Amino acid sequence: MSGALVEGFQVTHRRYVPHSHAHYGGSLVDGAYGLGMFGDVATELLIHTDADEGLFAGYSSVEFAAPIQTGDVVEATATLVRIGKRSREIEFEARVVCRSAPERGPSAAGVLPEPIVVTRARGTVVAPKAAE
Repeated sequence: MSGALVEGFQVTHRRYVPHSHAHYGGSLVDGAYGLGMFGDVATELLIHTDADEGLFAGYSSVEFAAPIQTGDVVEATATLVRIGKRSREIEFEARVVCRSAPERGPSAAGVLPEPIVVTRARGTVVAPKAAE
């Protein structure tokens, strides 16, 4: 282990949502986009805590609080909240931190004064049995 196996340990990723990811009218992106980001931050968290990518066992809760749009910059954070023998329970939150502003021009965008929480979840990942 790399020494990060403590409750409260966090990993955060940021990603620009390209216009090619529009799935619905109004430049909306499907809700699974945030869940994909959660898989990525969970993988990095397990690399830090267990020196392995681990396996995602499942979500115990998922809440879609607001839409993700193309042109957004989304930040996803994974926080380790419970440590089992091999299981790790993680709380996830995705927030929009920047958003496009097409009313000002085709490439206009801005940093939001306050992030918009778009997705929250809680899930369990499993680390492999340590080599003896």
